[in-house]
Amino acid sequence: MWGFIFGGMLVLAILGVIYLWTRFKKFGIVKKLAGEKKWLLNVLAMIPLLIFGICFALDYVNTGIVLVHMSVYWALAELIAALIRKLRGKKEAAETDQTEETKKASGKDEAAGKKGFQPYIVGILVLCFELSYFSVGWVLDHHVWKKEYQLTTEKNLGMEKLRIALIADSHVGTTFDGEGFARHLKTIEAENPDVLVISGDFVDDDTSKEDMYRCCLALAGFQCKYGVYFVYGNHDKGYFNYRNFTAEELKNALDAAGVQVMQDEVQLVDGKFYIVGRQDKSVRDRISIDKIMPLLDPSKYAIVLDHQPTDYDAEAAAGADLVLSGHTHGGQMLEINMVGALIGANDRTYGMETRDKTDFIVTSGISDWRIKFKTGTSSEYCIIEVVQK
Repeated sequence: MWGFIFGGMLVLAILGVIYLWTRFKKFGIVKKLAGEKKWLLNVLAMIPLLIFGICFALDYVNTGIVLVHMSVYWALAELIAALIRKLRGKKEAAETDQTEETKKASGKDEAAGKKGFQPYIVGILVLCFELSYFSVGWVLDHHVWKKEYQLTTEKNLGMEKLRIALIADSHVGTTFDGEGFARHLKTIEAENPDVLVISGDFVDDDTSKEDMYRCCLALAGFQCKYGVYFVYGNHDKGYFNYRNFTAEELKNALDAAGVQVMQDEVQLVDGKFYIVGRQDKSVRDRISIDKIMPLLDPSKYAIVLDHQPTDYDAEAAAGADLVLSGHTHGGQMLEINMVGALIGANDRTYGMETRDKTDFIVTSGISDWRIKFKTGTSSEYCIIEVVQK
């Protein structure tokens, strides 16, 4: 699937480069510098694309995303501009063309100079929009906000309220390193949660061993009443075997940090509430939720950690009280979000919903995977308060 996605993006990026080359030739400054030399016009229009080429060699994923976005939005802007011109009427267009021909025929240097610097309004607007769009996307991705949820339960929590901190999708090494993760943990610790849960994709293929160990050291020092619980995501154990630590080393480091690593396991915490940690959906032989939940005392509150939000009906039918997921990155980009919703890639992309008596929360994640922009969402950690009625 990922090969198809990246292959498609590469084809779109190549087509986008060709299209953008034709657009850059329309800028007045480029025309003026080239004069009557068509070869120079083509060369000057290639300069921005050469810059893109250097960026592509350094980071093909994000450069490809920028190229595809720019070419698509530019084409849409051109289409809108063409429709506006058509609506103005053929008569006005003809008069404008006649005026331009008259100026050209006059041969005046001043008129020619003005024509050379005629602004390409569509191109200027598109470039300003893209710069603003990706600048905001960078900030939304690299800054981390707090997201709060208030829930109630009729079950006996054994306390007035339970305060849960949720993080997911740190993909350490993308927007912050091990030290950055430690700083975020200090921010979360200041919220005084009773328990910290990590719902998958803690590390990635690009995470270094040094950063992984620094993150685990930070988790070892995290202060909360009931400790830290962890489930694997689809990236944690690695895909391509080129990082400098193994899945076993990650497990050992988490164990040494006192983190409860859960793989289709149940933990009754202080005799008060359950945490159910599921294997990731990518694990073929993971235990179905309807075989896990009957093992629990139904009078106690049950929190299920499930990285991918794709098993809602079964989890609601099994009687889970709260299901916490990540994986989606909140849709990451506005356009990806819309496509994901259209094809039903997940039961939910972001936020909270309730099915039967089960509450489901999907976090957009504290970071992301490879794509260094978020639009339509932002990076976050969640503070969830469950209050006993």
